[in-house]
Amino acid sequence: MAAQHSPSALLTAIINSLQDKIIPKTKTLVATGGSPFGASILSQSTLKTVTATVNAYRDSPLLHGETNCIREFFELPPEHRPDASACIFFSTHEPCSLCLSGIAWTGFPILIFLFPYEYTRDAGAIPEDIEILKEVFRVRSPGDTEEMLAARPLYNRKNKFFEARSVAELLEEVEDEEEKGRLGGRYRRLGRCMMGSREIGRRRMRRALGGTGTGVKVCSGPPRSSGVVREVFRSTLQKG
Repeated sequence: MAAQHSPSALLTAIINSLQDKIIPKTKTLVATGGSPFGASILSQSTLKTVTATVNAYRDSPLLHGETNCIREFFELPPEHRPDASACIFFSTHEPCSLCLSGIAWTGFPILIFLFPYEYTRDAGAIPEDIEILKEVFRVRSPGDTEEMLAARPLYNRKNKFFEARSVAELLEEVEDEEEKGRLGGRYRRLGRCMMGSREIGRRRMRRALGGTGTGVKVCSGPPRSSGVVREVFRSTLQKG
């Protein structure tokens, strides 16, 4: 996976893309009650961000962060757009079945995500990613017990189209412990920004619908969440 770059260099490039390109766009999105799902596409050779955006589900329910990013990528002039096979696809959240298919169809060989499905389900109250994969794509084999079915992976993270990795997995590959701690700290801070942005969006939406609630300061720390969510967050962003 992007063998010409070390895990540290790859993670640093993704951090910069998340911090400089994706998170600023989420601020506009959550101001109207939107959810901070975003994605960016980076050049494998230079590790520079080619394009980055967030979801546009109000325009179309098909424009998730990933599919919207793919759309913007292919709208770039060909002379400013590397081949998809020479790019890295980063998603703030593990892509749903729609977005996984979009990434496969468009030829991006490397997929890296920050938050896993469990975070999206528990912290975001969006269970559909897991439910659709289970209900539509998971086929029971003869003799399968419920336990066997539940233990089966939701999708092939390494397949003929792409290889998917989490930020947590890449962090484990950083050999220098000091560097691993530094990178993990940056990811935790940016992860808290994403969590705080989601909470602000929820509260503004509640107020718009006639509810009550006060704002929270973005990036001041993770919002209140259940023990399950906190554990998912801890396991995703390794402690430094």
